[in-house]
Amino acid sequence: MDAIPASSGNLLHNLILFGRLLRGLGLDVNPGRMIDLVHALKHIEVGRKPDFYHAARSLLVHRREDLPLFDQAFEMFWRKPEEGWAAVDLSLFGQRRRTRRPLVTPPPLREAEDKAPGEGEGQSPADQPPVLQVVATYSEREVLRRKDFAELTGEELEAIKRLMSELVWRLGERRTRRRRPGRGQQLDLRRTVRRSLRYGGEVLVWARRTPKFKPRPLVILADISGSMERYTRLLLHFIYSLTAALNQPVEAFVFSTRLTRVTRQLRDRNVDRALRQVSHAVPDWSGGTRIGEALKTFNFEWGRRVLGRGSVALLISDGWDRGDVELLRHEMARLQRSCYRLIWLNPLLGSPEYEPLTRGMQAALPYIDDFLPVHNLASLEDLARRLAELDKRVRVRS
Repeated sequence: MDAIPASSGNLLHNLILFGRLLRGLGLDVNPGRMIDLVHALKHIEVGRKPDFYHAARSLLVHRREDLPLFDQAFEMFWRKPEEGWAAVDLSLFGQRRRTRRPLVTPPPLREAEDKAPGEGEGQSPADQPPVLQVVATYSEREVLRRKDFAELTGEELEAIKRLMSELVWRLGERRTRRRRPGRGQQLDLRRTVRRSLRYGGEVLVWARRTPKFKPRPLVILADISGSMERYTRLLLHFIYSLTAALNQPVEAFVFSTRLTRVTRQLRDRNVDRALRQVSHAVPDWSGGTRIGEALKTFNFEWGRRVLGRGSVALLISDGWDRGDVELLRHEMARLQRSCYRLIWLNPLLGSPEYEPLTRGMQAALPYIDDFLPVHNLASLEDLARRLAELDKRVRVRS
């Protein structure tokens, strides 16, 4: 059983209970198939429900009619418990429970210890719906997902970096002016003529074209001033993971009192070496904050090069600004006009007591399309979902 890591806690125990639950429902689940599932955990990320769900479904279900029952059992058994534990009652499955007995009689399931007076009288033990006690398996991971980046210990920081590298990033796509072969309404006369020449000049099938879609460009502007020092290292690791995960160029800039382009440094395949190169390239690390001046430099020197084509701009900052507020307001308006969507990520927004009362945030808020927190792993997961669904949401700007 070396496939289960030591940090998995009660995962193996819960897998055994889940197999007993499926057998109790009449599915043909034997120890060999459960062992196959355990070995499959070497190759999947257990904490991600789709991977674990599809692996268990493909290895434990071998009859089409059992699929709905498995889905219902999986959702009920592996759902997030409210008090750190859960009880799965087979009677909740109602008439969906299969009546045929399994080939091998499973060991007796643990029944509820406490019963109301008179409950269960007149029923044989085999007729009473069993209850399985499920021990919390991913509680430590769930706590880590919700913990603020500024409060992480050294060991937790390394765990967060590993989880961050496993996030799936995908940007919404934009419709280009080009077209590709497909089943669209527009005729492709060139392909039609070339195809007809193969058959003596007769037009047999009209070729058509459909619109072509491409991922939107992404531009990241990250604040590395002194007020962001608690979050800077981990947010740079986030930028590196995002850049490495997307199959497209990502432009990255950092700023404190001045703007520095770090796109080339973040393309290094080694994350530690890449972050060292970034620290050497930035002359004003943990200095003051002049967001307006940094945005002006970006808009005039880099805006036309990296913006356009429906680009998305991510601005990461806590909003503490020592520069000219009117300059910040003017440059934020210019940046918003130049991109498809402007998203401001603020690590302080995760606190329930936070209010955007600083001069910088008050000046920038009218020009922000999405104002989101970026203080823990759960906030990054929410950001990944929002980036993937950009084109499904209606963009409203005043």
